[in-house]
Amino acid sequence: MEFLVRTVPATPSPFHPRRTRTRASFICRSQSRPPHSRGKERLEPELLPNARRRKRDPDWTSGGFSLGIDLGNVKTGLALGMGLGLPRPLTVLRMSGKELEVRLIELAQKEDADELIVGLPQALDGTETHQSHKVRGFVRKLAVRAADNGLRVYLQDEHGTSKDALNYMIDIGVKKSARRAQSDAYSAVMVLERYFEMRGWGVELVLPDQPELRQKLKAGVQSKKEDDLWKDDDKSGGNFFGLF
Repeated sequence: MEFLVRTVPATPSPFHPRRTRTRASFICRSQSRPPHSRGKERLEPELLPNARRRKRDPDWTSGGFSLGIDLGNVKTGLALGMGLGLPRPLTVLRMSGKELEVRLIELAQKEDADELIVGLPQALDGTETHQSHKVRGFVRKLAVRAADNGLRVYLQDEHGTSKDALNYMIDIGVKKSARRAQSDAYSAVMVLERYFEMRGWGVELVLPDQPELRQKLKAGVQSKKEDDLWKDDDKSGGNFFGLF
């Protein structure tokens, strides 16, 4: 089951990607901790996250979009972005296990994302919790299916993003009655925004064990150009929330 996330303000959203071609000034309120040591490993160029590649080479245009994922016990929020302003919320999924794995890959391909940024819950002191282990267990399986389709999967510290999401929804005028249904998608927005703010430093690449899948991962996927999204937006009348 999926719930579309729709625009709430009557005025254009401040993070509409067609109107916000430069980095937005919004800064997450929760202070990010220093990057975890797991995110400091030396990666091969083909496996670097898009945010880090664009930081190193502003002219690099080969990468696709990033799909932000906020995993929950019941609901999973999704967001999409490329680092040119705040990411945009996509939808909230009510499914789990293999069904969720398959749907995430389908959506990544539909939206021309070549990497999945999954929020990893951690305690205030940076240690991992029972929920962290549950997320890791799911992501290990997701990474195998993703690699088979040339998609990279990274873990991003999500500490404090739920609070950031609530504050942001209040700021942009999301009605109190609608916040609960949309909070997971906006949490995914905050996960993705933290990833872009940190330029991809601190993320942890999740690799499959199979050598053949690692080779597929290095080959990557062929993604369409960013301008195609704006064309699609125009065709839909500017309704950039709830794309499916």
